[in-house]
This record gives sequence, C-alpha cells and structure tokens, in this order.
Amino acid sequence: MSLILTLLCPCIGILCLIFISASSQLLAKKLALFFSILTFYLSLFLWIFFEKSSLFFQWLFYKYWLSFLGINFILGLDGISLFFIILTTFLIPICILAGWKNIILNVKSFLLLFLFLEVFLLLIFSVLDLVLFYIFFESVLIPMFLIIGIWGSRERRIKASYFFFIYTLLGSLVMLLGILLILFEAGTTNFLTLASHKFSTDRQLLLWLMFFVSFAVKLPVIPFHIWLPVPFHIWLPEAHVEAPTVGSVILAGVLLKLGIYGLVRFSFVLFPYANLYFTPLVYTISIISILYSSLTTIRQIDLKRIVAYSSVAHMNFGLLGLFSNTIQGLIGGLFMSISHGLVASALFLCIGVLYDRHHTRLIKYYSGLTLVMPIFSLVFLFFSLSNLGLPGTSSFVGELLILIGSFNQNWLVSFLGTSGIFFGSLYSIWLYNRICLGNLKIQYNSIYIDLSQREFCIFFPFIFMVLLLGMVPSFFLDYFYSASFLLYN
Repeated sequence: MSLILTLLCPCIGILCLIFISASSQLLAKKLALFFSILTFYLSLFLWIFFEKSSLFFQWLFYKYWLSFLGINFILGLDGISLFFIILTTFLIPICILAGWKNIILNVKSFLLLFLFLEVFLLLIFSVLDLVLFYIFFESVLIPMFLIIGIWGSRERRIKASYFFFIYTLLGSLVMLLGILLILFEAGTTNFLTLASHKFSTDRQLLLWLMFFVSFAVKLPVIPFHIWLPVPFHIWLPEAHVEAPTVGSVILAGVLLKLGIYGLVRFSFVLFPYANLYFTPLVYTISIISILYSSLTTIRQIDLKRIVAYSSVAHMNFGLLGLFSNTIQGLIGGLFMSISHGLVASALFLCIGVLYDRHHTRLIKYYSGLTLVMPIFSLVFLFFSLSNLGLPGTSSFVGELLILIGSFNQNWLVSFLGTSGIFFGSLYSIWLYNRICLGNLKIQYNSIYIDLSQREFCIFFPFIFMVLLLGMVPSFFLDYFYSASFLLYN
C-alpha cells in the first residue's frame, strides 16, 4: 500500500489545487509544497521497508485493465526503480521552493503541471507493463512542453518547446511499434511474463534497435539529438537554455534518466543477445558524444549551455558503464545517473541564482564573486568539484565503478571515455575561475546579494546527499547490486 499512497499523494494535491482560486497564489504554493514534501516522506518509507536482499519486485499491485489484450495495470519496485522514485520526489519540492518568488504569472497552473509531472514520473519508474510504460513515458512531454513554452526566459522558448515535444514524440513512436510487435508475438505486455519469454535472435536485434532509438532520444546521445537544418546543433541544450530554472532542474535531474532506466529495465532483460551484439555500436556513439560534447562545452559562453553540454558527456559516460557488460559498470552507470541528477540540478540552481539577480547568463559579465558573494562561491565551488568527480563526492564513486567495469572489457574504450573526466576537470575549473575569481566587473553589475536563507535551505539537501553518496556509497550500492544480479544470471 505504501507505493499506492506515494502515487495518490500528488494526485490529492492536484485535486486540492483545482478547487483553489487562481488569485490565492500563496495558498496554492503552500499546498503544492506540502503535498510534494509528504510524497517525499512516503517514498522514504518505501526505502526503509524495502528488503534489499530480495531479488524480486516488491510492493506489487495488480489491477485488470485490458485483459483480453494482455494489458493490465501492474506496479512494482526493485532496487533500481526505488532510487529513481526517491530522486523524483526529492527534486519536485525543491523545484516548487526554488520558484517560490520567481514564478509570478499563472502560479496555479505552474504548480499543477509540476504535480502532474511528478505523478507521471512515479508511474514510469513503477509500472511493469510495456503499453502503460509507453503512455506515461510520453505523458511527461505535455507538462514539460508547457513549462518551457510558457515560463521560459527568452523569446525562443516557443521554438525550443516545440522541438523538445515533436522530436522526442517522433522518436518514441518507433518504440510503440516494437511494443506492438512484442504484443503480437507473446500475447502480453506484462514485463514479469516477458522476462521469461525467449525472442529469436533476429527479433531481438530488431526490437533492440526500436527501443534504443526511443531511449537514445531521451538520453543526450549525439546522433539522436541533432536536428536540421543547423548541423551538429543539439536541441537538448536549447531546451535547457530556454526553460525556466526549475524546468532545467527537473529536465536534467530526472527526464534525462528515463533513457538509462528504460535500457536497464527493458532492453537488458528482454534482449540480452542484442545488447552484446550492439555493444561496439554503443561504445562508438558514446565516445563520439563524450568528445564532441566536452569540446563543445569549453567554447560555450552561456552558463546554462555549459552545464547542459557537460550533462551530455556525463550521461554518455554512464552509458559506457551500462554496456561494459559487467556488474561493476552497470551499477556505476546507475549510480552515476543518480549522482548527476543531484549535481547537475544544483548547478542549474546556482545559475538561476545569478540570473535572478543580474538577468544575464553570459560569462563575460561575471567575475570576482568571492569578494561579494562568499557563501554562493563556496556552494558553487562544492558542486563544481563534484561535477569533475572529486573523491568524497558521489560523482567519483560512479566514475570509478564505470572505469573498473569498462577497463575489464576494453581498455581502449575505458581510456577514451576517461577523456570526458579530463575535459570535465578543465571546463569545471575554468568556469569557476571566470565567475568567482579575479576582479569585480562593476561596470556591468553594481549590486550583489549573497544567498538568502531560502536559497541556502534549497542547496543544503543537495550538499548533504552528494556527500552521503560519496562517503557511504555501500548504503545505496547494495540495492543496485541485488536488482542488477538478475541481469547477469
């Protein structure tokens, strides 16, 4: 029942907000924050009462829906989906608190969209039917499309929101065809049943490609994120730049992880032969993505674009770990995804702090902030070091496991992938140096305000979680290990 209560909590919040007057903005914010925090607490109970030594799904819920087609409403959690759910419930109340003073137009609609987004994400990480997974997988596009298009910061937000919506929708249609093909062959889309179904070699190769195209669009994989007519222009950073700060937080923190989660949950289990067959392909595009995005990050002048392109490199590094075909690499890729969700979200919030005060994200207007914003500079330094994988932080643990796993299989791939860590150190240190060190540029900004109490309360949970994952990783890795054990046995 705990899983059902966790899902129902934001739904109750949505119902309460619907019956509130649009003019009661403060009441709407308090209600949305209350139900989002309550959802987070309920998700922690899922963790507390989760049996980490079990190899089976827990908190199972089964409800007949279209039984004559083999489609039913099935929910369940394992060690992998558990932490993606906790990451989602952790970020949503922070997003609401971060937009407390910045969102002043259509506040009720804004809060409703975030609660709807939370419901869809929780269902994605817990549903165990392929058709329903696809429905919720696509449903998240609607609130994000509206968040970017309505509350974006610049005039190009409409264009960015349409590219985000249309491109990801078209990419996922390929997966829908694959799901229908599975339904016609196996007679069901129940994941628990399909896990024991043996697809032929040729059918696995075809279905793997269909699923991978859809998940690669969600992931920042370069060949699947380029839109014409502008060559080699990735639409994901465009969506990040045009989205409001809280939109970038949820986009980088959770939505980019849907591709990683989909690959591990479905492709690895249903198409094991195809995973091995296409490993060289994944290695190739991951290395290209890491090198291209890392070099592109160095030449960016917009703060958001820097973090967005660095996210491309980090997620592709995690993809290398997943396809290392070792338990260490797989766990490292999953751990890296959770870590990146925390660190990248915090960096976007840091950029949002600067934008709220000075209304620009161009690096040339910033310098010497340690002199006038010392608390912000310390917070930004911490997350910059976390982003480059400083030992003691969560990123280091994920990168170390990925390197161990990939080096055992292919030392050349591991060496080339390490270039992402090298370039990550360059652009992280370079970014902090240009923003926080040097002389103040008072000709551009004359008023500097350090972090407020509300803003510090937003950053503190991120600092705590990044250190907790870095200092006590076994506290989380045991759950990943139990869930990943079935993939290699």
